[in-house]
Amino acid sequence: MTELGLVAPPAVWWVLALMLMGLGVLGTVLPALPGTVLVLAGIVIAAWIDGFVRVSGWTVGAIAVLAVIAWAADYVAALLGARKAGASPLALAGAAIGTLLGVFTGFIGLLFMPLAGAMAGEYWARRDARRATQVGLATWIGLLVATVVKVVLAFVMIGVFFVAWLWW
Repeated sequence: MTELGLVAPPAVWWVLALMLMGLGVLGTVLPALPGTVLVLAGIVIAAWIDGFVRVSGWTVGAIAVLAVIAWAADYVAALLGARKAGASPLALAGAAIGTLLGVFTGFIGLLFMPLAGAMAGEYWARRDARRATQVGLATWIGLLVATVVKVVLAFVMIGVFFVAWLWW
């Protein structure tokens, strides 16, 4: 560890790695945090602690692929839901704004503000309440699917890491 000029007891690095993983899991639900990136950072630090002996660079690479898939799923699922309903760019912008505002309004707000934002954006674009509702629901379902995929992949990433760590 001194090769990099980072002199600290391994316990400090473990605390940092576990905090990043925990914060990353939260980040899979909270849009302000890059969830799977934080989980991956924690895993890289944890693997680095013993020089990638217990958890190899190949394992970390496979986990990084899962992180990329989770990142892509975040965008793809929401876009597929919106495209299926023919959402306007304003509906997508509204969903993104609603998601950000939802962070400040608690769990219920985080759950429903993207729906309200997508509906408002679509209504503003086309002035059709029925269409705005359809697009809002499709976009919202896409966002929910993306969140579920991110949460599952974050736990798979952590699970792969701990299985590799324990089976060394």
